[in-house]
Amino acid sequence: MPSSEISNFYKLKPADRLKIVKEFANLDDKEADTIGSLSGLKIDVADRMIENVIGAIPTPLAVATNFLVNGKDYLVPMAIEEPSVVAAASNAAKMARKYGGFRTSNTGPIMIGQIQTIGVSDPYRARNEILASRDILLSKANEQDPKLLSVGGGAKDIEVRVIETERGKMVITHLVVDCRDAMGANAVNTMAEAVAPLIEKISRGKVYLRIISNLAIKRLVRSSVVFDKETIGGEEVVEAIMDAYAFADADPFRCATHNKGIMNGVIAVAFATGQDTRALESGAHAYASFSGRYRSLTTYEVDEKGNLVGTIEMPFAVGLIGGASAVHPVAKAAVKILGVKSAIELGEVMASVGLAQNFAALRALATEGIQKGHMKLHARNVAASAGATGELVDQVARKMVEERRIRFDRAQELIKELQTENS
Repeated sequence: MPSSEISNFYKLKPADRLKIVKEFANLDDKEADTIGSLSGLKIDVADRMIENVIGAIPTPLAVATNFLVNGKDYLVPMAIEEPSVVAAASNAAKMARKYGGFRTSNTGPIMIGQIQTIGVSDPYRARNEILASRDILLSKANEQDPKLLSVGGGAKDIEVRVIETERGKMVITHLVVDCRDAMGANAVNTMAEAVAPLIEKISRGKVYLRIISNLAIKRLVRSSVVFDKETIGGEEVVEAIMDAYAFADADPFRCATHNKGIMNGVIAVAFATGQDTRALESGAHAYASFSGRYRSLTTYEVDEKGNLVGTIEMPFAVGLIGGASAVHPVAKAAVKILGVKSAIELGEVMASVGLAQNFAALRALATEGIQKGHMKLHARNVAASAGATGELVDQVARKMVEERRIRFDRAQELIKELQTENS
């Protein structure tokens, strides 16, 4: 297995980077051409994916290097428009390699389908009766997807809650489903629809909503990493990161941005591999609030040697079967680059990327400030949007960074000045 630690990868031209990735992932010529063409999604495929299609909007696709997860090297596809995210994740992953990279665990690919029952006069009796009918309900649910059942998945359990709402008590049945390598929305929703009439009969109430929950508390992934204190800048930097983490965990205003940084990494991988990014976002932020207040999805500690230990735990409702990951040609190629063989493995890599991204942001905030590295990259975007092309983009960006005046109007002025000097 080749290493994902590639020196000076960022200095190469895109075509040369793609050549390395092609060899790393054993892509064929068609897959490589699809990725490099910026037009991998044909209009007829797009028209089958969603309604009212008129075109597509390309997003930059990159690979993060250096990732070592559970002893395996990964080049991680990331699709995102925000500068510095890929570079930050790659740099953090490189620093993590000294102590073996990232280590993960998971609770399995378990999703919850909810069946809402209202108008029940004796909801606690109904709860007990639904639970007593567990085997009948599971059998009915599993009739809907024999293929899922054949690979070890399917409906595994029933849970029932009585909740208070402004409309009175409701009986909420949870259908617990092992989705294997699917995200599971279609399978879970179909099962919930199937058992709804039985629940109505048992409860003597009226069933309305029958739908998957994106608060996937039974589909958690955890990742942990040790960063050598000297590698990341010494004891002072470790303490500064600990203070930054404590701030985020205590204050929701800061925590919203802290967790957004995690999702920069997670969603970039999700987008590249054709996952449901909205489900991941809603599940992550709901899980961050599960204790009763909004908290950090990561934790940081200092070990006995003074090294920084980072961990993350969050839901990962991801899949490799069905959805865009099985239809979109670039997403399919991205999955091949990543080399994951199961939805669980995909979630474990994504959690590690989220943790790496979060650490990188905290370290930047604790040392040079977030703007220094970020604005260097942002300056290139400003220069290009002002009309600079080729080498002029870097010349204009460099000048704006030196002046600390990264503005569209200044970029236009510099373009004229440098074009005059170069003519």
